[in-house]
Amino acid sequence: MSLKVFLKVVEIQTKLASLFPFAIGVLFSIAYFKQFQLGYTLLFFIGMVVFDMATTAINNYMDFKKAKSTVYKYEENIIGSSGVSPELVRNMILGMIAFTAIIGIFLTVKTGWLFLVLGGICCFIGVFYTFGPIPLSRMPLGEVFSGFTMGLGIFAMTIYLNVMSNRPFYLSFDWQKGNFALVGNFWTVLAVVLASLPMVFTIANIMLANNLRDLDTDIENHRYTLVYYIGRKQGVMLFQLMMLACYLVILIGLLVGVYRWPILIVFLSLLPIRKNLQLFKEELPHPKSFGYSIKNLILFNGSYLLGLLMIIILEKITK
Repeated sequence: MSLKVFLKVVEIQTKLASLFPFAIGVLFSIAYFKQFQLGYTLLFFIGMVVFDMATTAINNYMDFKKAKSTVYKYEENIIGSSGVSPELVRNMILGMIAFTAIIGIFLTVKTGWLFLVLGGICCFIGVFYTFGPIPLSRMPLGEVFSGFTMGLGIFAMTIYLNVMSNRPFYLSFDWQKGNFALVGNFWTVLAVVLASLPMVFTIANIMLANNLRDLDTDIENHRYTLVYYIGRKQGVMLFQLMMLACYLVILIGLLVGVYRWPILIVFLSLLPIRKNLQLFKEELPHPKSFGYSIKNLILFNGSYLLGLLMIIILEKITK
């Protein structure tokens, strides 16, 4: 398998969806918790990217195996169109998952059992999102699973690895007595969940945009996603509402003290995002329409990153 085909099988261009929750998680750990652990963060980053590539490869592999349309299977799916061996892709997937598991076990030993629980849940959803007799992606809750697994799951794990004192959540386990205790601070956990919502919404919108664009093809291949049940018109409305809700989350977070005033820089992205929402609606179901969900994710989360960075710089200056 050539590098070019490999990068297409893992759809390297889509990795922004997982990079933003990670990067924002790092900056939020510094801005809100005033803590940062470089070594754990780097290891987690490597494992996260490799596992993200594995899940995307699983998606393409299962779409190839389950395809009902021969045109899609051998002309549109990268495995069929490139002539690469499905067995090779399968073995590549298993290798990437095994590599991720090694990193996950090491981080669990170093940081605690809760990392294994959080990582296990995310990995389970990631694998069975497209694998199995009834993949999660072929169900009407695909947007929910993708949004919360990546937007909240990666964000929360990044914070867990960086915040070593006064942890917002921690799981202790006594093997001899069989006792376990999950402890944390309700308000801090609520702040983490609130701060994750813009990533949850923007990532879910990528899945929603894909399903809005591919509705006809999905029906042909027996994939009954959320759009199949609610229709394109309501799907477009949901796409717009989730994107605009990101700005409401920032305002609420500012009012309750999760952020400081520099976070308001995210509102500079509102005008171009509103334009993208209109263009998206006009161009559906043209393949070009999907790109607007990626642009919105980059615009909003890029400005979110910048806002957190400005908060960190402001606090350093005024210290």
